[in-house]
Amino acid sequence: MVTATFRFYEELNDFLPPARRRRAFDAPCARAATVKHMIEALGVPHTEVELVLVNGESCGFERVLADGDRVAVYPKFEAFDVSSLLRVRERPLRTLGHGLRFIADAHLGGLARLLRMAGFDTLYDNNIGDREIEVISAEQQRIVLTRDRDLLKRRGVTHGCYVRALKPERQLHEIAGRLDLAGSMRPFTLCLQCNAPLRTVAKEDVQHTLPPAVRARHTLFVRCDVCGGVFWQGSHWQRMRALLAGVGAL
Repeated sequence: MVTATFRFYEELNDFLPPARRRRAFDAPCARAATVKHMIEALGVPHTEVELVLVNGESCGFERVLADGDRVAVYPKFEAFDVSSLLRVRERPLRTLGHGLRFIADAHLGGLARLLRMAGFDTLYDNNIGDREIEVISAEQQRIVLTRDRDLLKRRGVTHGCYVRALKPERQLHEIAGRLDLAGSMRPFTLCLQCNAPLRTVAKEDVQHTLPPAVRARHTLFVRCDVCGGVFWQGSHWQRMRALLAGVGAL
């Protein structure tokens, strides 16, 4: 066994027991233990980490720890000159921009709908299991959204977010702030049900499907070609627009 000293920063402390938060502490490690193994053994999913310093030098997750090593673990590194640092993953979450795609676990259906509303390709199925989420996230390069830290510790999950908030609207604010989503949002371009693109349609093509009051009051419509749903700018649209304005998307 060897002993290393760990210090976790910012929101990573949420995963630690109170006695280990915001302070350095010693932890025993197996002789072949890597940085990734120990970070997760201490309770922090590797997907929450963007920078690791061992004895003041940046390193990857594969670094094998030695006796006396001092390990500093960060969720973000805006305070550093990143050009001289080794990132623990090739593409940090905040740099993915318009390429952001998500897969949400079974407990985050409300958040999935709101992300679709904001224009982000988001897969969701409340019958999908952790193994399938892991495979899909790797094959399609999707960010895993979950409140299950064990899911984020799976080897195949390289990009993920542990969602702390409990309510969908607060979850949207949390993820939008963490990943700086406001500039990448394209509201009302995806179907909330199917995750498929919406396209503008002429009123005369859909008026036979509309309630009389809607047919009388509205002229602009979009349709999902997957589920056939037709949408217009009614009261629900106004509420969604207000929510997106609150996260800086409009």
